[in-house]
Amino acid sequence: MASMVPRVLAVWLGGLCLLVPGAAFAADPLPIIDAHSQADQHIEFEDIISLMNEAGVSRTILALRSLRKPDQLISFATRHPDRITPAIRTKSGAYAKNKFGKFKKFLRQQADMAGFGALAEVLMWHREKTRHSVTTKSGKKHAPPQVVVPPDDRRVKIALALALDRGWPFIAHIEFASAGADRPVFMAKFEDLLRRHPDHPFVLIHMGLLPFEEVRRLIAEHSNIHFIPAHSDPHAIEKSDNPFTPMFDGSGLAPRWKALMVRHPDRFILGFDNVWVQNWERHYVGTVAVWRQALMELPTDVAHAVAHGNAERLWRLPPAQ
Repeated sequence: MASMVPRVLAVWLGGLCLLVPGAAFAADPLPIIDAHSQADQHIEFEDIISLMNEAGVSRTILALRSLRKPDQLISFATRHPDRITPAIRTKSGAYAKNKFGKFKKFLRQQADMAGFGALAEVLMWHREKTRHSVTTKSGKKHAPPQVVVPPDDRRVKIALALALDRGWPFIAHIEFASAGADRPVFMAKFEDLLRRHPDHPFVLIHMGLLPFEEVRRLIAEHSNIHFIPAHSDPHAIEKSDNPFTPMFDGSGLAPRWKALMVRHPDRFILGFDNVWVQNWERHYVGTVAVWRQALMELPTDVAHAVAHGNAERLWRLPPAQ
C-alpha cells in the first residue's frame, strides 16, 4: 500500500546510499512520464496514484495483467484522465498458447472499448521468470512462463496491425541476451519489421537486453527504433537474475550512454515497467529518483525529451505537468 512507502527512501546503488526525500520531488521542474507499467489485482488502483505523487510522476501508460479486467482500467483512467493512459493488454493465455482465434477476440474486445490510448508490450522472446509467481483463476501459482513468438508470427502481426491502425508505438519485448540460438533469427526478423514500416515507431523495452554497441547500431541503421531503459539502473540489476542492460556507472549514467542520449535524444523514452506489487511498493519511488538524478545531468533539452517529451510526441499525450 502507498501508506507503507516511507517519505525518505534509502536507495542502495552498489554501496552508495542515496537519501531521497519524497517531498523534494514536487518542487523539481522535470516532469516524468512512465511510458509502460503494469498492474494486477494485488495493488489498489488509488495506491498507484499515491505512489506516482510520491515519486513525482506526471502520467503512467498503464496495462493490466493477471485477474484485472479492461473495464476496471478504463474506469480508473476516467477518474484520473490527466494521470493514467490505458494500454490494451496483449499478455494472455491465448497469446502464449497460440490460440489465435481467442487472442484475436481478446484484442478486438478491448479495441472496441472507448478510452484506450496505447498498446501494451508484445512478448516475443521472454524467458521464464523463476523468482516470480502469479495466481491463476483456480488459485494455483506458477512462474511466468517462457514465451517464444517470432516477429513474423500471426499473433505479432495482428497486434502490430492494431498499433498501425491507431498510430500507437509498437513496444516489443525481446530479451536478446537470453535468446541463445534464436537471437540472430529474431534480430533479423525484427529489423525486417523496422524496414517494412519505416514511418512507424517501434520500441524495445528493457533496451532489448542489448549491449551498447548493438543499441548504437540499431539507432544508426533504423530511424524508427526507440528504447525504454526499464530495469537498467544499478538497483534493478542488483536485485534481478535477468541480464538487463547496465546503463549506469555508479549513481549516474555511464559516459557512453550519456553521449548516445545527447546524440540521439529522440530515441530514448523513460519507462519503469512495474509488474509486481513489490515493484510498485518497494522500488518504484527510489528508481524514479535515481533516473531523475541521472537525467538532470544531461543537457536540459535532452533530459526533457527522455523524461516526457518523447512519450508526449509518440503517444500524442498532453504536456506533462
